[in-house]
Amino acid sequence: MAHSDTVALIVAAGKGERAGGGVPKQFQLLAGVPLVEHARRAFAAHPGVGRVITVLGEGQTAVGEIVVGGAARRDSVCNGLEAIGNAGRVLIHDAARPIVPASVIDRLLGALDRSAGAVPVVPVADTLAVGGDGLGDTVDRATLVRVQTPQAFDFAAILAAHRTWPASEEATDDAQILRRAGHAVATVAGDPLLDKITYPGDLALAEVRMGGGMRVRTAMGFDVHRLVVGEELWLGGVLIPHDKGLSGHSDADVALHAITDAVLGTIAAGDIGTHFPPSDPQWRGAESGQFLQHAAALVAAAGGMIDFVDLTIMCEAPKIGPWREPIRDRVAALLGLARDQISVKATTTERLGFTGRGEGIAAQAIVTARV
Repeated sequence: MAHSDTVALIVAAGKGERAGGGVPKQFQLLAGVPLVEHARRAFAAHPGVGRVITVLGEGQTAVGEIVVGGAARRDSVCNGLEAIGNAGRVLIHDAARPIVPASVIDRLLGALDRSAGAVPVVPVADTLAVGGDGLGDTVDRATLVRVQTPQAFDFAAILAAHRTWPASEEATDDAQILRRAGHAVATVAGDPLLDKITYPGDLALAEVRMGGGMRVRTAMGFDVHRLVVGEELWLGGVLIPHDKGLSGHSDADVALHAITDAVLGTIAAGDIGTHFPPSDPQWRGAESGQFLQHAAALVAAAGGMIDFVDLTIMCEAPKIGPWREPIRDRVAALLGLARDQISVKATTTERLGFTGRGEGIAAQAIVTARV
């Protein structure tokens, strides 16, 4: 179960001009998904994280809970911390590090049991020397490490440290702000996958890291719900006018349920009932889009990516044709995919069976992913 007192704060308000691409680097696509969304999904899927907040620049948008940042990184972090309100722990992360291994989050949260702050570090492998006009003296790398994010903190401690930091002074990272306030910062093993994307070549390297060693997996999902009078008809995240709606514990969106099961199948993570039991009253009437996003976040946390979704809706009525494109758009938005990665088809059963008699609607989805 997620720890409701642990918040992940993703800082994504910068311009990121050195990465090129014509858009801020946090919105550049990695395997078809914006960098910031990769990070958000990783935190959302981690059982130790209860809430994810993304700090963006004015006018920018992204999936999930958003806070507007400030002129500098520290201002953005401060805005995010103040917006949290109350928490026990916080993970502060730069969106320019899109691949967030769950094992690193585990180590960071474990380190907070003995320290007010913890950061992931990796050893320095290259020879270091003083630069300038020609090569200068070398620097002993044995005592040096590269510091990464996410960085984990006791929430009250890092909030107080930020509030007392001089407004005229910039900080290299949040760990230094905590140290200035008198707290020790623990270190845990980082991961090369967390390396920051700064230049165009870094994005290409991240593509290789995500794709190398991956295997294509295909999984199918199938779902059925009964049509009844007095219910709304939700299909593929779109409300469709009809004289009947689908009956179920949530909003009974048979199309999204089928896709969710297929997504879960790509990582052998059970089915929708495993994660959202119909016996649990909190899911009564719930929007099915959150189920699909949860499944997608689990794939991202496993280091995977969804490549394609093929959905078939089976019913006599309503006619799906007029709603095909809105459903494609909604599914693409929920998964953070391009529109051409979503296929929506419809068929009847020639008036045979329960769908042919208009008693219900069935949906089948096939999802292809790399994990």
